[in-house]
Amino acid sequence: MKRLAIVLFNLGGPDRLEAVEPFLYNLFMDPAIISVPQPFRWMLAKLISKRRAPLAQGIYNHIGGKSPLLDLTLEQARALEIAVRRDFDGVEVKAFVCMRYWHPMSDAVVKDVKAFDPDQIIMLPLYPQFSTTTTESSFSDWQQAAAAAGITAPSKRICCYPAEPGLIEAQAQLLKTAMDQARAQAGDTPIRVLFSAHGLPKKIVDKKGDPYPQHVEQGATAIVEQFPEPIDDWLVSYQSRVGPLEWIGPSTDDEIRRAGRDGVALVILPIAFVSEHSETLVELDIEYKELADDCGVETYVRVPAVATHEAFINGLAHLVQNALTQDQILCPAGKAMRICAKDAKACPMGLL
Repeated sequence: MKRLAIVLFNLGGPDRLEAVEPFLYNLFMDPAIISVPQPFRWMLAKLISKRRAPLAQGIYNHIGGKSPLLDLTLEQARALEIAVRRDFDGVEVKAFVCMRYWHPMSDAVVKDVKAFDPDQIIMLPLYPQFSTTTTESSFSDWQQAAAAAGITAPSKRICCYPAEPGLIEAQAQLLKTAMDQARAQAGDTPIRVLFSAHGLPKKIVDKKGDPYPQHVEQGATAIVEQFPEPIDDWLVSYQSRVGPLEWIGPSTDDEIRRAGRDGVALVILPIAFVSEHSETLVELDIEYKELADDCGVETYVRVPAVATHEAFINGLAHLVQNALTQDQILCPAGKAMRICAKDAKACPMGLL
């Protein structure tokens, strides 16, 4: 092997306020998000994106008028290249960033990958937990673009890594710093840890058998088990709920209200986000902090995303290493097992 391409997938975000509405349109046009036939999906995507754009622009105004996600993901890509090169002498390693709903998207990135002419492509989502709405959607979009571009290099897909040791080590270390900060502020007040993840409509889990909440729970449990001291009060919660549908719960905002009633301090870890973006910088840091203040939560500490934490990047490099010796779809449990429960019908490994 002379050239190894690693394609990092994430959702993307608007790079200016004028891009907010088309970004939202791309999001709601995804059949994984709104599963109705055309032309109804187009009509809904146009309507929802137009209605939500002013509110979303207000959100991005809080963080400089654009999403920081692309810049932060490019930093992760460069760090991963360095980590992978240590293990592959004489191999040219290049990491490409591919966003699902805003630039650079699959149609453009496949051209860059084809020009690189790799001997092997590793498809690595920056969604640690598999979902049909994230990983599966990104993979499907990429495969269509790659086929249209005539990419012939063999590719392997890493489907998920919710309890990957490097990821868990990074999150546990960041949580330890936040817990120390919370203790310094809260004194003898008990501390509750919320592992907050982006939510999903409940029907996606119930009808499609999406394993996402199972993976979130696995990751949270792994962090608690690795933490250097007992964490007696913790739970998983879900944020970013929109629309009239019933979403998986409990919701992070409801748990913040309960924390106020219970008189506890809060430490919130964004377990499903590996980079900072609007859900962490605005929803968690501003909106939920204001809610906590209103509900009488006197200590509220938010754990940073793992970003380019050395343990996390080394964990990604380890996943790439393993990918080169495994089957096409890679489950962290190995070829003969899977980490999803049997009712997770959407698991790409199938019912083993």
